[in-house]
Amino acid sequence: MSDSTLIIVALAGVCLLLFLVIRTKLHAFVALMLVSLLVGIAADMPLSGVLASIQNGMGGTLGFVAVVVGLGAMLGRMLEVSGGAERLAQSLIDKFGENRAQWALGIAGFIVAVPVFFDVGFIILVPIIYGLARKTGKSLLYYGIPLLAGLAVAHSFIPPTPGPIAVANLIGADLGWVILFGVIAGIPAMIIAGPLFGKYISEKIKADIPEYIKVEQSYKHPLPSFRLVAGLVFTPIILILLNTVSGVLLDKGNGWREFLTFLGHPFVALTITVLLAFYYLGSKRGYSRSEVQEIATKALEPAGIIILVTGAGGVFKQVLIDSGVGQVIGDMMGNSGLPPIVLAFLIASVVRVAQGSATVAMVTSAGLIAPLISSLGLEGPVLGLIVIAIASGATILSHVNDSGFWLVNRYFGMDVKDTLKSWTVMETLIAVVGFAVVFVLGLFIA
Repeated sequence: MSDSTLIIVALAGVCLLLFLVIRTKLHAFVALMLVSLLVGIAADMPLSGVLASIQNGMGGTLGFVAVVVGLGAMLGRMLEVSGGAERLAQSLIDKFGENRAQWALGIAGFIVAVPVFFDVGFIILVPIIYGLARKTGKSLLYYGIPLLAGLAVAHSFIPPTPGPIAVANLIGADLGWVILFGVIAGIPAMIIAGPLFGKYISEKIKADIPEYIKVEQSYKHPLPSFRLVAGLVFTPIILILLNTVSGVLLDKGNGWREFLTFLGHPFVALTITVLLAFYYLGSKRGYSRSEVQEIATKALEPAGIIILVTGAGGVFKQVLIDSGVGQVIGDMMGNSGLPPIVLAFLIASVVRVAQGSATVAMVTSAGLIAPLISSLGLEGPVLGLIVIAIASGATILSHVNDSGFWLVNRYFGMDVKDTLKSWTVMETLIAVVGFAVVFVLGLFIA
């Protein structure tokens, strides 16, 4: 089959995927599986080969992602149920003072979204936004945008959140580099899109607490301490970073390097953290063993959807590679003259705007960019930059086809126009600033 035909097959596959997700509302998991089958057949792969690619793609992806996302979801659920997320926000506001509550909420969102899903973190902390707005008479956006920016940045940029975990696995990036570059790009993105933009837009749009909103929050036990919660959130991040740093500073075969590599593997780091959370947030604070078990089990329900969609993204990537389509796409991208970081951002942006889901945009973009990475022999830090470039593109221009858009629209009582002016612009600022940072870093690292 000619290269031009394979390119047509790949483009048709992506267009079909977008059509199925956008127009027919077919679930992303089923859509990715169906498109993978059809692309394999259209690319003239043996039928047995198509099935083998699906099995290898799913197994190779889920062998890593399922463990990390599952453990991360359990940690996040323990923080949610115990009131750990609320404790973080309250303590930071007390520390910063009411006059600098914007900055406290941005930081709180940044920390909370590492273990807790974006929408859950927002719903847990939105009563704090309401309370501050009532007290000061300011627009909800004055406090809400910084919180949303912190949540959105960490959700997209900082492992062990599902998006960057999935992309890192699909392109073979080291999580330590992803965390490092995610923080470096995420902090300025959070500042510009959060407190700075929040102050500006709150003067243009007066968002008040909607009459239909009734928020009731209660916790079975007293809130945990700030020190405990912060320690649990940062434990896996620090262990993973130690793994990466030891690989750079210590020689291969060094005993300390082997120990830190083991301890800093996401499987080990997250298992340790989850066990600590079960004990310190659960058993030690009055939860029975059966209650802790129920909390952990409940955490896997939303995680299961993310795991399956990510696995299907791995299938799509594997079919592209095994069919030969991936090599042709890689060559075409390589000949475009654009740096891989720019290509990754542009692909993710197009898919994001077209179908709305950041997760689908991330896994689809990773599958398309993986062949180029392989053909160019890219490795090390540059792969971490590409992950953040994809995450940035998958954040851009959230609009009416994104569930996050309507979540903010409802809780802040805004119309569509004002949601576009506030939430959509905030998301785009995060994307542009995040990409600008990794692009500049790429000039020195790539």
